[in-house]
Amino acid sequence: MMLQFPEIDPVAIHLGPLKIHWYGLMYLIGFTVTWFLVRYRVSRRNDGRWTLEMPGDLLFYCVLGVILGGRMGYILFYNMGAFLADPLIIFRVWEGGMSFHGGLIGVLLAALYFSRKTGLRFFEITDTIAPAIPLALGFGRIGNFINGELWGRVSDVPWAMVFPTGGPLARHPSQLYQAALEGFALFLILWIYSSKPRPSMAVSGLFLIGYGAFRFVVEFFRQPDAHLGFVALGWATMGQLLTIPMILTGAWMMYAAYQRKPTE
Repeated sequence: MMLQFPEIDPVAIHLGPLKIHWYGLMYLIGFTVTWFLVRYRVSRRNDGRWTLEMPGDLLFYCVLGVILGGRMGYILFYNMGAFLADPLIIFRVWEGGMSFHGGLIGVLLAALYFSRKTGLRFFEITDTIAPAIPLALGFGRIGNFINGELWGRVSDVPWAMVFPTGGPLARHPSQLYQAALEGFALFLILWIYSSKPRPSMAVSGLFLIGYGAFRFVVEFFRQPDAHLGFVALGWATMGQLLTIPMILTGAWMMYAAYQRKPTE
């Protein structure tokens, strides 16, 4: 038994010559939800360090970080050969190619800039936004699913499906696995954990551990990039290698946070 991939028009809205794609719409929804949640968290603080306008300003810098960092990360981690052969590929974003890890670096740089601009502590910023980010990641993976891209490995599980660009064999809908784990499950974990005062860095550290662990597991079901394949030990993917520093850094951050114990 296998499921047929639902034929969803990748264009969500037609406005004459203007076409709004589901993938872009998912990004827009994700950014909007993130802004709303961060603003809610800020409104609950009583220390007077945040204003309700700050989340909007921070979101602007983070969006730039996601787009620029995501593209640069994809080139650096996944497609350096193509870039060296044709450097202009970095500007052809319509051909696809965004990296979570590059986007994360971009967001961290945006948080660092915002910290210097406002006087807020760096981890005060990352601890505030970390619980809101997973939902945006979840919506992004739903966008991947609608596009029929980044599908999983061949499988005979009852919910496996045939993707239009994945050949005739049924595959894991790994985009939905990622949406469920890296998106909605991680959101619940972080939202509940951060509902009480925690030491500085602890929430950010848990985000790194949670995302890294979920991504490492899902990579066993996701088809490796065709031009990379398995990059280590005959089974490890680039995505898995990139999560290891995240998990180790997150574990160190939580350990250091609870050694110091002062909360934001």
